[in-house]
Amino acid sequence: MAAQHGRTAADDAKAEAVRRVVTPAVDAAGLFLEDVVLTRAGAKSVVRITVDLPEDARGSLDSDTLGDVSRAISAALDADDVVPGAYTLETSTPGTSRPLTEPRHFRRARGRLVVLQLRDGGTASGRLVEVDGGADTTDDDAHLVLEDGTRVPLADVRRGKIEVELKRLDEAPDETDTDTGDARDDTTGSARHEEG
Repeated sequence: MAAQHGRTAADDAKAEAVRRVVTPAVDAAGLFLEDVVLTRAGAKSVVRITVDLPEDARGSLDSDTLGDVSRAISAALDADDVVPGAYTLETSTPGTSRPLTEPRHFRRARGRLVVLQLRDGGTASGRLVEVDGGADTTDDDAHLVLEDGTRVPLADVRRGKIEVELKRLDEAPDETDTDTGDARDDTTGSARHEEG
């Protein structure tokens, strides 16, 4: 696995070990484990876990569910001792600021306004109504279908971004899909809590 964003291979190996430990807790909650990042903050480690609803789900992850999965993740980390010493656990959702780079990201963005950066330098934008093809469709075969009928081959998309619609949120306060930022639950945990 290649290191990304300034992380070393050792950092990625530690993150992969955490991923193996917390995946059952995330799966049991019916969620998708989006990302795991470990960093150091002084004498403590910071474990950042990003979870999301499954790609076929609509709406946002509520704070109660996020809190429940955060506690389950913390218990799994403590039971396995995969993060030695004191650590801070930050469990969050991707929020609307997450770049859309994978087919599942686009499937979760159905119904939202998106701006697509194309590999040829161009852009396309509109309301994403569908990612045609099932989960087994390869990136080369899938298309993003916009509300105006535009079909953009997923293979031609470098990345996408959700456009936040404040007016639409005001008009539909009862809709569950109103997440305009990252939901987050911070839990301080320690496999071996040390008092100073």
